[in-house]
Amino acid sequence: MMHAISAAEASANRRTISVHGCEYFLSGYVGMQPERGTYVEGNEKNDNGLPQGFLVEQPPHSVTPPHFHEVNQFQVFVGGGGKIGKHEAAPVSVHYANGHTPYGPITAGDDGVQYFTLRAAWDPGAKYMPENRDKLKPGPRRFRLAPNLVVSPQDDLAARTQGALEPIIDAEDDGLQAYILRLGPGGEMELPDPATGGGQYHLVVNGDLVRDDGDDFDRLSCVFLSSSEPALHARAGSGGLEMLVMQLPTEAP
Repeated sequence: MMHAISAAEASANRRTISVHGCEYFLSGYVGMQPERGTYVEGNEKNDNGLPQGFLVEQPPHSVTPPHFHEVNQFQVFVGGGGKIGKHEAAPVSVHYANGHTPYGPITAGDDGVQYFTLRAAWDPGAKYMPENRDKLKPGPRRFRLAPNLVVSPQDDLAARTQGALEPIIDAEDDGLQAYILRLGPGGEMELPDPATGGGQYHLVVNGDLVRDDGDDFDRLSCVFLSSSEPALHARAGSGGLEMLVMQLPTEAP
């Protein structure tokens, strides 16, 4: 089932959670968001069977310690600045981690750092290391990073005449892959078939994605497609469109 939400709709449900004594903000996009900033034994289960996608606003100079999750996920850094582990996490950067792959810390800079967390299934919360090492299941660890993606100046995007779908994480055997789509004003393109993976997220990072109902999706609006749905036919608005296309792998870790 397709899930689509605008940035304005998501910001309307923005709320705070406490993470190691710091105030983080979460804006819900898809499914049920975390109720706490950390996993605890007996954590209430709010899984409604939907994928899970939300925007995190992490405050300046705060640190999210190394941790892992149970499910595969993308993270997209869209604002502020900081690091994920030893890697710079400037906007726009795309990070992928398999479930049960520890990563981090996520360290926010002077302006804080804002990033999406995007999953095909609900996760019960961050399991921090090393205290949760006993919950870390064996299996393939995988970490991919596409840093510092170029977002076009508005005049350049408006002048574009040819569409492009540029790989940013090369396709892997289980369907994991990611692209950035670039379309000039009114440009159109059929995107990859979701059937080859475990669900697709589409995140607008510049310009507008035209919707059939006339209420176009602007920057930081998001669409999720399950693997059983038809491919998205993307059409750019009057200023063009740049959008991330991120496909999760077919297999759970």
